[in-house]
Amino acid sequence: MFALSEPSNAIRNFVRDWAIEKDMPFFNARSQEGWLRTLMIRVASTGEVLVVIQFKEEHAEAREALLKELDEKFPEITTLQYVINTKQNDTIYDQDIITYSGPGFIEEAMPKYSGAGELRFKIGPKSFYQTNPEQAYELYKVALDMAEIKNDELVFDLYTGTGTIALFMAEQAREVVGIELIPEAIEDAKLNAANNRVENATFYAGDMKEVFTAEFIAKHGKPDVLITDPPRDGMHGDVVALLLELEIPRMVYVSCNSATQARDLGLLAEKYEVKQSRAVDMFPQTHHIENVVQLVLKA
Repeated sequence: MFALSEPSNAIRNFVRDWAIEKDMPFFNARSQEGWLRTLMIRVASTGEVLVVIQFKEEHAEAREALLKELDEKFPEITTLQYVINTKQNDTIYDQDIITYSGPGFIEEAMPKYSGAGELRFKIGPKSFYQTNPEQAYELYKVALDMAEIKNDELVFDLYTGTGTIALFMAEQAREVVGIELIPEAIEDAKLNAANNRVENATFYAGDMKEVFTAEFIAKHGKPDVLITDPPRDGMHGDVVALLLELEIPRMVYVSCNSATQARDLGLLAEKYEVKQSRAVDMFPQTHHIENVVQLVLKA
């Protein structure tokens, strides 16, 4: 039975009760009215806790009161941050994240595939990291098994996030190259590589269809293996077209949306054959899964 990690419940209940007591309205996305927009709580496997509160507009006195009480009541919060977001959507990737207390990040830990030690990852409010740390390890093991990486091979990791998959696979490869849209995530990926003493991984920031090009391949070499873990809307058509042109021997496609994965696999079927497919239950008690597919270039 899956249970939400504490102190998550205690924190969200406290914020709810505080807002009701102080008559501070919750945000309504339809009417665009209210003050408290979202509450992000991440509890790492290390026990560190990241909390980010998103407000519709600045009410300095009320904001300060809430953050002060939250910080005092829950000393286990490692980093407490907030966002003033006046937009119509809740996306924070284009917003300034303000740190109220703590270093501005938490650390996750994951055993190495070889079993010799662990990897540690810096996770900030804009970082992508699987929300289920224990299953993330299982997911990455499945992906690495399907990749069948040899120690003299060049591996590309598309949509690398903070470099978690890339760094997990680095000990098996000659070199790993990661690409990601969000600059802050790439800065974390570089820091994660340095902190884990991984010297054979390099990372680049930018829109995938603009970075992952024929010119990029000419500069860095054609990969022997490619890992792709795109967002829910799947891969851009230009990226798929380049993959078909490159004819990389093996690819592993990790997806949180089997519908867009199926669409992309249909396009890649022109030159690639699906050899394996395995679902990993990352989200217990929901219909959501992560699906991992091994693709092999047709003879």
